[in-house]
Amino acid sequence: MAGLSHFDGDGKAHMVDVSDKPVTARIAVAEGYVKMSSATLALIMQGQADKGDVLGIARIAGITGAKKTSDLIPLCHPLPITKVAVDLTPDQTLPGIRITATVKTGGQTGVEMEALTAVSTAALTVYDMVKAVQKDMEIGQIRLTFKDGGKSGRFENP
Repeated sequence: MAGLSHFDGDGKAHMVDVSDKPVTARIAVAEGYVKMSSATLALIMQGQADKGDVLGIARIAGITGAKKTSDLIPLCHPLPITKVAVDLTPDQTLPGIRITATVKTGGQTGVEMEALTAVSTAALTVYDMVKAVQKDMEIGQIRLTFKDGGKSGRFENP
Protein backbone atom coordinates (compact mmCIF):
# COMPACT_ATOMS: atom_id res chain seq x y z
CA MET A 1 0.00 0.00 0.00
CA ALA A 2 3.08 2.25 -0.20
CA GLY A 3 2.24 5.57 -1.80
CA LEU A 4 -1.51 5.26 -1.21
CA SER A 5 -2.24 7.90 1.41
CA HIS A 6 -5.80 6.74 2.12
CA PHE A 7 -4.57 3.54 3.83
CA ASP A 8 -2.89 3.30 7.21
CA GLY A 9 0.04 1.03 8.09
CA ASP A 10 -2.32 -1.92 8.54
CA GLY A 11 -3.96 -1.40 5.14
CA LYS A 12 -7.18 0.06 6.56
CA ALA A 13 -8.87 2.99 4.84
CA HIS A 14 -8.64 6.27 6.73
CA MET A 15 -8.99 9.99 6.16
CA VAL A 16 -5.58 11.55 5.55
CA ASP A 17 -4.34 13.88 8.30
CA VAL A 18 -3.66 17.23 6.62
CA SER A 19 -3.36 19.24 9.84
CA ASP A 20 0.39 19.81 9.40
CA LYS A 21 0.12 20.87 5.75
CA PRO A 22 0.34 24.58 5.00
CA VAL A 23 -2.67 26.50 3.74
CA THR A 24 -1.99 27.36 0.09
CA ALA A 25 -3.97 28.60 -2.89
CA ARG A 26 -5.21 25.62 -4.88
CA ILE A 27 -7.05 25.24 -8.16
CA ALA A 28 -8.30 22.31 -10.21
CA VAL A 29 -9.95 22.09 -13.62
CA ALA A 30 -11.83 19.05 -14.93
CA GLU A 31 -13.74 18.34 -18.12
CA GLY A 32 -16.11 15.85 -19.69
CA TYR A 33 -18.99 15.65 -22.12
CA VAL A 34 -22.49 14.39 -22.75
CA LYS A 35 -22.81 13.03 -26.27
CA MET A 36 -26.30 13.00 -27.79
CA SER A 37 -28.12 13.17 -31.09
CA SER A 38 -28.22 16.41 -33.05
CA ALA A 39 -31.98 16.51 -32.46
CA THR A 40 -31.56 16.34 -28.67
CA LEU A 41 -28.88 19.03 -28.77
CA ALA A 42 -31.19 21.24 -30.85
CA LEU A 43 -33.98 20.73 -28.30
CA ILE A 44 -31.64 21.93 -25.55
CA MET A 45 -30.37 24.90 -27.55
CA GLN A 46 -33.90 26.00 -28.50
CA GLY A 47 -34.98 25.87 -24.85
CA GLN A 48 -37.69 23.30 -25.58
CA ALA A 49 -36.84 20.64 -23.00
CA ASP A 50 -39.92 19.86 -20.89
CA LYS A 51 -37.97 20.21 -17.64
CA GLY A 52 -36.72 23.72 -18.44
CA ASP A 53 -33.35 25.41 -18.89
CA VAL A 54 -31.08 22.38 -19.23
CA LEU A 55 -27.75 24.21 -19.24
CA GLY A 56 -28.68 26.62 -16.45
CA ILE A 57 -29.91 23.86 -14.17
CA ALA A 58 -26.89 21.65 -14.97
CA ARG A 59 -24.55 24.57 -14.14
CA ILE A 60 -26.17 25.01 -10.71
CA ALA A 61 -26.10 21.23 -10.16
CA GLY A 62 -22.38 21.17 -10.95
CA ILE A 63 -21.70 23.95 -8.46
CA THR A 64 -23.76 22.10 -5.84
CA GLY A 65 -21.89 18.86 -6.63
CA ALA A 66 -18.54 20.53 -5.98
CA LYS A 67 -19.79 21.85 -2.65
CA LYS A 68 -21.14 18.43 -1.62
CA THR A 69 -18.11 16.34 -2.63
CA SER A 70 -17.12 15.42 0.92
CA ASP A 71 -20.68 14.16 1.49
CA LEU A 72 -20.41 11.85 -1.54
CA ILE A 73 -16.78 10.66 -1.50
CA PRO A 74 -16.15 9.12 1.93
CA LEU A 75 -12.51 10.09 2.48
CA CYS A 76 -12.62 13.62 1.01
CA HIS A 77 -12.15 16.52 3.39
CA PRO A 78 -14.83 19.21 3.59
CA LEU A 79 -13.15 22.29 2.13
CA PRO A 80 -13.71 26.04 2.21
CA ILE A 81 -14.33 26.39 -1.52
CA THR A 82 -13.76 29.95 -2.71
CA LYS A 83 -14.85 29.55 -6.34
CA VAL A 84 -16.73 27.11 -8.54
CA ALA A 85 -17.29 27.87 -12.21
CA VAL A 86 -19.07 25.36 -14.46
CA ASP A 87 -19.18 26.00 -18.19
CA LEU A 88 -21.46 23.99 -20.48
CA THR A 89 -20.72 24.49 -24.16
CA PRO A 90 -22.82 23.06 -26.98
CA ASP A 91 -20.67 21.29 -29.57
CA GLN A 92 -22.29 20.39 -32.90
CA THR A 93 -19.30 18.22 -33.89
CA LEU A 94 -19.74 15.91 -30.87
CA PRO A 95 -22.78 16.38 -30.98
CA GLY A 96 -23.47 17.23 -27.37
CA ILE A 97 -22.45 19.37 -24.44
CA ARG A 98 -18.84 19.85 -23.31
CA ILE A 99 -18.48 20.58 -19.60
CA THR A 100 -15.59 22.28 -17.79
CA ALA A 101 -15.41 22.95 -14.06
CA THR A 102 -12.91 25.15 -12.24
CA VAL A 103 -12.70 24.98 -8.45
CA LYS A 104 -10.52 27.08 -6.12
CA THR A 105 -9.75 27.05 -2.41
CA GLY A 106 -7.22 28.27 0.08
CA GLY A 107 -6.67 25.15 2.10
CA GLN A 108 -4.54 22.24 3.19
CA THR A 109 -5.62 19.82 0.48
CA GLY A 110 -6.53 20.07 -3.19
CA VAL A 111 -9.82 20.43 -5.01
CA GLU A 112 -9.37 17.85 -7.77
CA MET A 113 -12.25 15.71 -6.51
CA GLU A 114 -14.49 18.76 -6.28
CA ALA A 115 -13.80 19.68 -9.93
CA LEU A 116 -14.39 16.09 -11.07
CA THR A 117 -17.60 15.88 -9.04
CA ALA A 118 -18.83 19.18 -10.50
CA VAL A 119 -18.38 17.85 -14.06
CA SER A 120 -19.98 14.50 -13.19
CA THR A 121 -22.97 16.12 -11.50
CA ALA A 122 -23.51 18.58 -14.36
CA ALA A 123 -23.30 15.73 -16.90
CA LEU A 124 -25.78 13.59 -14.98
CA THR A 125 -28.12 16.57 -14.74
CA VAL A 126 -28.01 17.13 -18.51
CA TYR A 127 -28.83 13.44 -18.93
CA ASP A 128 -31.70 13.63 -16.46
CA MET A 129 -33.17 16.74 -18.06
CA VAL A 130 -33.52 15.17 -21.53
CA LYS A 131 -33.60 11.41 -20.93
CA ALA A 132 -37.29 11.42 -21.86
CA VAL A 133 -36.32 12.09 -25.48
CA GLN A 134 -33.04 10.14 -25.61
CA LYS A 135 -31.96 7.36 -23.29
CA ASP A 136 -28.78 6.32 -25.12
CA MET A 137 -26.76 9.48 -24.43
CA GLU A 138 -23.13 8.92 -23.49
CA ILE A 139 -21.30 10.60 -20.63
CA GLY A 140 -17.57 10.44 -21.21
CA GLN A 141 -13.97 11.51 -20.85
CA ILE A 142 -14.36 12.96 -17.38
CA ARG A 143 -10.83 13.82 -16.36
CA LEU A 144 -8.65 16.24 -14.47
CA THR A 145 -6.97 18.62 -16.92
CA PHE A 146 -5.15 20.96 -14.55
CA LYS A 147 -4.28 21.43 -10.89
CA ASP A 148 -1.94 23.71 -9.05
CA GLY A 149 -0.96 24.28 -5.44
CA GLY A 150 0.18 22.16 -2.57
CA LYS A 151 3.17 19.85 -2.20
CA SER A 152 2.74 18.12 -5.55
CA GLY A 153 2.63 21.46 -7.37
CA ARG A 154 1.41 21.94 -10.92
CA PHE A 155 -0.13 19.21 -13.10
CA GLU A 156 -1.29 19.68 -16.68
CA ASN A 157 -3.08 16.92 -18.58
CA PRO A 158 -3.05 17.73 -22.31
